Amino acid sequence: MTRPRWFDIGRRLRCVLAGVLVGTGLPAAALELPPSSPVPGGVAVLPLGAGASRPQAFNEAGVPVLVVGTPKSWTALLGVPLSAKPGRGVVTVRQPGKAERRVSFRIQPKRYAEQHLKVPQAKVDLSPEDLARYERERTHQAEIIATHSPTWPETLWMLQPTPGPLSSSFGKRRFFNGQPRNPHSGLDIAAETGTPVVAAATGRVVDTGDYFFNGHTVWIDHGAGLLTMYCHLSAVDVKTGDAVAAGQRIGAVGATGRVTGAHLHWSVSLNRTMVDPALFLRDVATRAN
Repeated sequence: MTRPRWFDIGRRLRCVLAGVLVGTGLPAAALELPPSSPVPGGVAVLPLGAGASRPQAFNEAGVPVLVVGTPKSWTALLGVPLSAKPGRGVVTVRQPGKAERRVSFRIQPKRYAEQHLKVPQAKVDLSPEDLARYERERTHQAEIIATHSPTWPETLWMLQPTPGPLSSSFGKRRFFNGQPRNPHSGLDIAAETGTPVVAAATGRVVDTGDYFFNGHTVWIDHGAGLLTMYCHLSAVDVKTGDAVAAGQRIGAVGATGRVTGAHLHWSVSLNRTMVDPALFLRDVATRAN
């Protein structure tokens, strides 16, 4: 198993927690924030100022946003949807004893890579049975993504869940026979079938299943709207409800679901938004900045 991948200290904000984390019961620690990347598919790191209690923050759709810090300084971490257009973004902030306020920021443009593939048309168009299955599974997955437990992540850095090179980047848009598909919502890590897959961070398993596109899949809730997803597994070693530690084995790399070869698809979801997992990995984030 690889060692924990910490963010480069010179390229990130730091949130030093004094005493006890308000509302969590966790001991004092230094929470390291991912680099602010207010682009489609990125994470906007927004200072909220001081306050006696943890503020509540919501995105423009009314979805709760992760807030970390201490009474001396609170910070919101907002996942920006891949579909977001460059321009003004807004977070609504509510705090006892204070008037509701809106914190705005600029969503910067970002161009992701494209891939054009020629494949048999049967691989592009789903049969009525497969389409019906996909629609059922999409509804279920939306319910999982909406998980928002009343706890906060212990840390905001993550482990790469399996060793290997990153074989397909986040945000890449694929075209099959000229037809566009949704942008790639995670990172693909090249590895052989059977290679161990570990939890990227401490959390609780909130879903396992065998899905049409994703194959054998595990979802882990890390608290307050931060989740990770692990797809195409050949084995699943945990069940819904299990508490897992960072680095604990949860399964093995495989080629289940709609894939052409063995690899791990790994996604990070923040406030129901798929964001670039590389922002939570020290080595990758450092090279990108």
